[in-house]
Amino acid sequence: MLKRRDFLGMMGGAPAVLSGQTRRPPNILFFLADDLGYGDLGCYGQTRIETPNLDRLAAEGIRFTQAYAGATVCAPSRCCLLTGRHGGHASVRGNKRPELGLAPNEPTVASVLREAGYTSRLYGKWGLGGPGMKSTPNSHGFDDFYGYLDQLHAHDAYPTHIWENENETFLVPNWFHARKQFTPDLFADKAVNFLETAGEKPFFLYFPTIIPHANNELGRVQPNGMESPDLGPYKDRDWPEVEKSFAAAITRMDGYMGRMLEVLRRRGMEENTLILFSSDNGPHAEGNHKPGFFESSGPLRGTKRDLYDGGIRVPAIARWKGTGAAGKVSDAMWAFWDLLPTACALAGRNVPGGIDGVDVTPSLVDGRPVERSHFYWEFHEGGFAQAVRSGPWKLVKQRPKFGYELFNVEKDIGERTDVSGQYPEVAARLRKLMDASRTPHPAFPV
Repeated sequence: MLKRRDFLGMMGGAPAVLSGQTRRPPNILFFLADDLGYGDLGCYGQTRIETPNLDRLAAEGIRFTQAYAGATVCAPSRCCLLTGRHGGHASVRGNKRPELGLAPNEPTVASVLREAGYTSRLYGKWGLGGPGMKSTPNSHGFDDFYGYLDQLHAHDAYPTHIWENENETFLVPNWFHARKQFTPDLFADKAVNFLETAGEKPFFLYFPTIIPHANNELGRVQPNGMESPDLGPYKDRDWPEVEKSFAAAITRMDGYMGRMLEVLRRRGMEENTLILFSSDNGPHAEGNHKPGFFESSGPLRGTKRDLYDGGIRVPAIARWKGTGAAGKVSDAMWAFWDLLPTACALAGRNVPGGIDGVDVTPSLVDGRPVERSHFYWEFHEGGFAQAVRSGPWKLVKQRPKFGYELFNVEKDIGERTDVSGQYPEVAARLRKLMDASRTPHPAFPV
């Protein structure tokens, strides 16, 4: 087993050293929440929603205060996570109908890890195309898939059918009975069963749940657009029904993490499994849920569909028992597109060309920052928005005026004071970075 002292000594040449190890590289478990805000977990300051298992994960690992999603909405964020490219170069740069998919043979975390001898599993929400465009989990490196292909389908937590690899599977023969099938529970059962039976082969388990995304039943918005089979510990709270459901869904999701942690502990796999937890973007204001009710953005400005940090800075936790630091809070910056090169380093593989991410193994193991020039995001709903961050500086161009705003987010975490007039040279430098960070995409014109 790779011990902490061995791993920390190999940071400068991880692929070469890992390939010389007699034991296999680590398992990677990536648990992705859907529309979970920076302030929705107890370990990030939430006081009304119970998240004991995720809080424990943070206490046993590293909690990051400056981790970023790939985008401010679902599909492009997941594209960045799996392909190692930020929004200026990604195949999917927005939520489109019909959905766009990944390019044929485009490398993903799953495909590069498969080449390294891993088995890769996805239980939950794909949202990056389907069979018609040959962009399915199975066509991009996953050995087993159970979940939603289409992100609009994923808005229904009680569907009549689900995908199992490349086949549609009806959950029950009758729609009324189908409401008894809460799919996040089914996905958690799949993940836990896989962990119970996983053999010696290293694995990448990608668990993108649909919690706490708002739910529409067959495309119809419900008066209470949040779904949970029960209200858990919140049923007697003097809260709006939708907020009880929102809190209950998050606590239920926390329970999924608890189940996975217990299997890893019982099977002796904790010290060879890197666990990562995060959210695909900031908190939503959908299904009649009000993100201000639980202060879901924490100290950040904005929510989902904003390029202020409330839309893209996300909760993120890493735990690797016996190798990584424990009980640490880190301000190291990293983003979703860093997962692919980091997975390559851990598995001893070369990084595919043409990606934007960097290996952030030092951050995930010890909380140490990794040097880089900048981060970039774009958003295409209601006008072309962009943001770039370099060091403490962040330049934002978004609705309603689409003017350029400059913030020092280390001193002004809430992005309240535009200092572009005080630092015109910084704003000009970041604008050049912004302009140089994208290539044209026919489906997402400027």
